[in-house]
Amino acid sequence: MSYQVLARKWRPKSFKELVGQEHVVRALTHALEEQRLHHAYLFTGTRGVGKTTIARILAKALNCERGISANPCGECSSCQEIDQGRFVDLLEVDAATNTRVEEMRTLLENAVYAPTRGRFKVYVIDEVHMLSTAAFNAMLKTLEEPPEHVKFILATTDPQKIPVTVLSRCLQFNLKQMTVADTIFQIKRILEKENIPFEEKALPLIARAGQGSMRDSLSLLDQAIAFGAGEIKTEQVAQMLGAIDRDFLFYILEALINQNAQQLLEIAQNLTERAVAFSSVLQEFGLLLTRLQMLQFAPKSFEDDPEIEKLKAFANQFPGEWIQLAYQIVNIGRREMPLAPDEESGFLMTLLRLHAFRPGEVFYAAHDVVPQNTQNLNHTQTSHAPHFMDVPKRANVVPSASLPVKSAADILKM
Repeated sequence: MSYQVLARKWRPKSFKELVGQEHVVRALTHALEEQRLHHAYLFTGTRGVGKTTIARILAKALNCERGISANPCGECSSCQEIDQGRFVDLLEVDAATNTRVEEMRTLLENAVYAPTRGRFKVYVIDEVHMLSTAAFNAMLKTLEEPPEHVKFILATTDPQKIPVTVLSRCLQFNLKQMTVADTIFQIKRILEKENIPFEEKALPLIARAGQGSMRDSLSLLDQAIAFGAGEIKTEQVAQMLGAIDRDFLFYILEALINQNAQQLLEIAQNLTERAVAFSSVLQEFGLLLTRLQMLQFAPKSFEDDPEIEKLKAFANQFPGEWIQLAYQIVNIGRREMPLAPDEESGFLMTLLRLHAFRPGEVFYAAHDVVPQNTQNLNHTQTSHAPHFMDVPKRANVVPSASLPVKSAADILKM
């Protein structure tokens, strides 16, 4: 038997198996239980979030031989044929290859005939926004008042291209992108059922690379399994994706706390040897800075975060205003990357810019004051860990009355 990719093999077959999209599942479940069935549904969302999967589960719920239910049995011939893609009364149409009005008319002419096997004849039209204007006009009347035995399920990644006249005739559900937590949960469950050894730290790399698409994440999982010869290891996955081990992000923060420019150079060299995409490193570092800032101002939102202790340690060291400045520096570094002599130089200069700029350093040094961290989450400061804003006192520094002291943000704008 030929190998079946994970995205197809582990496609959810019931609402209970579906990960994410709770708002859609809840509405459809209540509608099925109360027999409040609409004649046309429209599922919108980016690729790989479950539009076609939900459409097939809904078709199975409508045609299960044990009756209309939110929990189809999955054992009767109708359920099994729908899972296998050979149910005669489930017609899946790819609008991208059937855009003409003649094809739509032929499809609608057959809708008047009663279903052969099932309770309903279900039309699933994928990428419906690709239909021509004439094709949309041809289906308007049937879509508004279809025969009682017909259900339409439309799916699209671009609802803005669908005429308002079609949208008004459908019950519309907007599917969200998959969260990293939901994607990790599904990947972990699949790996356990497939008996594939894995390292926990590798799963977030795959989940984030999927960018909210479960199908893309599972495709990357297939690739990672092949790359790792049947196992998932963090270093191999990072190498495959050109991603960065999150530990390097914390190494950068440690070097900034210690004001160690040499350590920053070594980190950049190490990442160069690993052939990591520097733009993605800055992107991940920007996400880390965002988490640190959120932890400073809304710590309760991180109570269940597995990295909470490590994040707290760094959030205590960095002033909130520096995190804002660092976030701006990182985004400017990403934007200027194509203008740099090479990516390594652009990345290195961004790190050195983070090292060079510290809000208020000139002011504090001139006034012989060492600033204190006002955002200490634990209200304690360890004696052995240097504070990021600790600045050595400078002798004979007198601020000029005629030359106002510029902040680092002002310098950056020059």
